[in-house]
Amino acid sequence: MPEVVFGVDQSKSMRDQDVPGHNRWHPDIPVVATVRPGDEFRLECRDWTDSQIGNNDSANDVRDVDLSVPHMLSGPIGVEGAEPGDLLIVDILDIGPIPQQSGPVSGQGWGYTGIFARANGGGFLTDYFPDAYKAVWDFHGIFATSRHLPGIRYTGITHPGLFGTAPSEEMLTRWNRREQALIDTAPDRVPPLALPPLPDGALAGTATGELAARIVREGARTVPPRENGGNQDIKNLTRGARVFFPVYVEGAKLSGGDLHFSQGDGEITFCGAVEMGGFIDLHVDLIKGGMEKYGVTTNPVFMPGNVEPRYSEFLSFVGISVDHDRDVNHHLDATLAYRRACLNAIEYLRKWGYTGEQAYLLLGSAPVEGRISGIVDVPNACCTLYLPTEMFDFDIRPGGAGPVREDRGQCAVTS
Repeated sequence: MPEVVFGVDQSKSMRDQDVPGHNRWHPDIPVVATVRPGDEFRLECRDWTDSQIGNNDSANDVRDVDLSVPHMLSGPIGVEGAEPGDLLIVDILDIGPIPQQSGPVSGQGWGYTGIFARANGGGFLTDYFPDAYKAVWDFHGIFATSRHLPGIRYTGITHPGLFGTAPSEEMLTRWNRREQALIDTAPDRVPPLALPPLPDGALAGTATGELAARIVREGARTVPPRENGGNQDIKNLTRGARVFFPVYVEGAKLSGGDLHFSQGDGEITFCGAVEMGGFIDLHVDLIKGGMEKYGVTTNPVFMPGNVEPRYSEFLSFVGISVDHDRDVNHHLDATLAYRRACLNAIEYLRKWGYTGEQAYLLLGSAPVEGRISGIVDVPNACCTLYLPTEMFDFDIRPGGAGPVREDRGQCAVTS
């Protein structure tokens, strides 16, 4: 096993660890360990919410989750010799739930998917599903099943939802400035258009005193993907993937977390993956001057892992950039087109007895594939959602007899 350079006691909050992690991006968060190019090492990770969600049949914990806390990140890890302008090569060697443990913390044999309430986070389809719901998934090796979504069993694509290098001071200032400008266009919107720095709930790693105060005052929230990587939620960043991260500060300061047992493209419920605590094994190397050499300056590039489910048959749903609720056309709006593809899939699954909430949770967590299929034919963008038929223990394909509607229970709801 690689050396553990960031350890986690899963019985304790990230704040109470011997070496705490962090939940904001800032160039001055102190390094907690240093590795060399060529090293292999392990990071242990907490659940992204610091384990606020339980293995139960109520979604009250999702409704009431404190979103000033996420994401709890392990790190930063310094890389010897890394300088601004380099590319940091990160190979994902292995990743999984918390080894050899069962218990009340996600990753201890189970994980969860949540639909976040409109008033507390929201999601891709929050206009249609404004309340909080949850599904708990049990892990069986590479498979996941849920008492909240009967009739479904699928193979997970384990991956980190969030990994990245530290921003430079200049980059952090740009992030905060441009995101505040976006917020200012609709300051009362619920959910908000972006999340500004927030001292409440902030964790500055091992920093103390005035340095910690400045980090929590200035630090960028970890919710969106940005130039440094961040919360990209790319399901194919799994075992065997190689990522080339831009380096913006001395030592690169690599951090990560938000581990997922599985996820569909888009993670559409916001907490759409099967969330878990666990571990990730990494190998790092450097390309000196790689940012200019390869033109990789504003976002990482990556080579997907070659470990994924071998589903061979899909039922695919199409969406176009038309708001069918209002009968309004939008010009090449791929976001709207993918939303319509998801809604079409949900309506289809309702015909077999699943509730809309169950179907929404499934599309966020299972290894569905989302694609931009047409983006040039005005006025309608076309997006597609590919749903593996082999996940179901019944034949879900259209046929002459029509759908067999059965009572398939309900996911966890709020009281």
